[in-house]
Amino acid sequence: MKNAFFRITGILALAFVAATPIVQAQQPVVATIPFAFAAGKMTLPAGEYRVEKLAQGSAMLLIRRTDRSAAMIVRSNAADAGSRQTQSKLVFRRFGNHYFLSQVWVAGYTQGSELPESAAEKELALRAHHKTPDKVTIVARLI
Repeated sequence: MKNAFFRITGILALAFVAATPIVQAQQPVVATIPFAFAAGKMTLPAGEYRVEKLAQGSAMLLIRRTDRSAAMIVRSNAADAGSRQTQSKLVFRRFGNHYFLSQVWVAGYTQGSELPESAAEKELALRAHHKTPDKVTIVARLI
């Protein structure tokens, strides 16, 4: 009876420890973005945005202005930085004055979210003769 109790307790403790980074990686981040940007098929105006997973373990991101005047849901892919991030941040690809949300990172984690290139971004890349876009990083904060 005691062995079964300790096994169950150990399994539950291990499951909790294993799940904790996943839950924390889902934490929303907030950032002030000083330029209009595209995410998926939609362009959003400059402003303060909250970015979070739609649900735990989901590939969908909810991007919404903190004043709730604009929001959208986009698909993302898992990204691996190879090392823990020192700060939460949003990374954009820039072609001229066109910005595209590219990645979302949460401080303390190696896993982030990466948005696929949109059709508009691919078209701009073609017009730029496949030049590598500039990367613009905006520091975010956890809430």
